[in-house]
Amino acid sequence: MNTVYMDNNATTRVAPEVVEVMLPYYSELYGNPSSMHTFGGQVGRAVEEARGKIASLLGAQPDELTFTSCGTESDSTAIHSALQSFPEKRHIVTTRVEHPAVKNLCESLDKLTGHKHRITQLPVNSDGTLDLKLYAESLTDETAIVSAMWANNETGVIFPIKEMAEIAKSRGILFHTDAVQAVGKIPIDLSQVPIDFLSLSGHKLHAPKGIGVLYVRKGTPFVPFIIGGHQEHGRRGGTENVASIVGLGKACELAARQMQDENTRVKALRDKLEDGLLASIPSSLLNGHKTLRLPNTTNISFEYVEGEAILLHLDRFGICASSGSACTSGSLEPSHVMRAMGVPFTAAHGSIRLSLSVYNTEAEVDFVLEKLPPVIAQLREMSPFWQGEHKGKTGGTQCACSCS
Repeated sequence: MNTVYMDNNATTRVAPEVVEVMLPYYSELYGNPSSMHTFGGQVGRAVEEARGKIASLLGAQPDELTFTSCGTESDSTAIHSALQSFPEKRHIVTTRVEHPAVKNLCESLDKLTGHKHRITQLPVNSDGTLDLKLYAESLTDETAIVSAMWANNETGVIFPIKEMAEIAKSRGILFHTDAVQAVGKIPIDLSQVPIDFLSLSGHKLHAPKGIGVLYVRKGTPFVPFIIGGHQEHGRRGGTENVASIVGLGKACELAARQMQDENTRVKALRDKLEDGLLASIPSSLLNGHKTLRLPNTTNISFEYVEGEAILLHLDRFGICASSGSACTSGSLEPSHVMRAMGVPFTAAHGSIRLSLSVYNTEAEVDFVLEKLPPVIAQLREMSPFWQGEHKGKTGGTQCACSCS
């Protein structure tokens, strides 16, 4: 087997069709889209065509979309805009399982302003879901914005964004969602969901890295984050990344066509992989709600082993997975998402995420099912904690799991 890539929530392969449409904008069609001449004008039209394709996937209007460099910039722009639009409001509501792009921003705002901003980080249930009643009770007249992810990057758990946005709307509060993991995997129709801001990132749906979008609903107060020229109707300065914008437009067109495959074939592959691992490896547990999840994502904890060690062994077989967000890799601490869900300490360190795409095959799933169980068994043989718990080497402790 060559590389078996199951880390698609970190980044995706750029689709061949996307590469093909991008290439002319590096060589033949290199004009500046803001130029007045015909040569630049044709490039400007390509940018607008791409904007229309992205809007179609989202159920939005093209002029509600602003191109950014990534999902992180889109998140920062939305939250900073809300705080500047309503300077008298200093309360932000978010969740404990947000991506670092939102989590770390909110925590830094609290510190940099001398704790003048109050941040409420809502807890989640043990399956990663959110309590809507607790959410509603957290909103106050001082709340400037709610920022809650549409789907969690580590577990795939989907939040009830429509209901959350409606509650915020009834209170006159702006609502932002980081939909980086959701766009292209599940249907989104912004004409039916009253959110004010949405962030997406191209490299999560088979477009290149370095291109993102911020959706801003018409009529929503907006203050630009990057000040410069008149690009993007004055909402984001800087010459447009034309080739990547065109590529993202094509990727969104492909995503609309492949949505059914994502939610049938890819989901079936995910379920086969997940069920097989849980059945064949004792003391393993699924992290996240069984059904309220993205169709491509599974996160499983294997007790008494380290996630990093699992990944290193899998890498020897060319299997690519992750132990959490790529933006927090290198930390020795267990994932903040696992901690928020109350995953036991013995399992939190041993959690890995396998995230599939339309390019994965059943043969690849079978390969992982063949290679991963022996890896866990080998690591447990070297784990004094596993030996003590399961072989009575620490005072005759009996095995408490159902592996016998």
